Amino acid sequence: MNKSESKYFNTALRMDETLLALLEEKDLEYITVKELCHRAGVNRSTFYLHYETITDLVNETLEMVMRRFLSYFPQQEEEILGNLGSRGREELILVTREYLLPYLRFIQENKKVYRAAFRNPASMQAYTRYGELKRHILGPILERFEIPAAHRPYYMAYYIEGIAAIVKEWLRQDCKDEVEVIAGIIESCVRPRDGSDEK
Repeated sequence: MNKSESKYFNTALRMDETLLALLEEKDLEYITVKELCHRAGVNRSTFYLHYETITDLVNETLEMVMRRFLSYFPQQEEEILGNLGSRGREELILVTREYLLPYLRFIQENKKVYRAAFRNPASMQAYTRYGELKRHILGPILERFEIPAAHRPYYMAYYIEGIAAIVKEWLRQDCKDEVEVIAGIIESCVRPRDGSDEK
């Protein structure tokens, strides 16, 4: 990376972090370019050198957050998605600690991102971001369980909204409970045990 690329990257990173900080305080429609520039310590001309609109900055920020998020998972996407068709049904429940712990650690370490997403779901594209999860993971799993296609959106909504509600409450409490505790709560809500294996 040469000096100008490094300077561009640092400015973009500052803008991303500033946007996330402001989104914790207010809705996107009340954030101005002037305020963003002032908080980030950059000129308006620098902003317009990087972005045409605040929406461009939002899109860049979401991409940065998604890259960070994926780096928390030990497995590559192909490993997770590649062999869904050949797995046994008992392996198709992805609400396991293997997947929950990295997800919850990321949330805990990026609380302001998630608080901003819950405060501004439309501008942070919170629900459209679940498209890949629905299409590549939840859809094929529900198909393997022979859930009728017309019913699948209901199952997906229950799954996603339920976990989101737990995460939202955890954030409201400033993520005070340990990640392992929240993972256990989510697991028990999604897959309640009958008690027979706790003898």
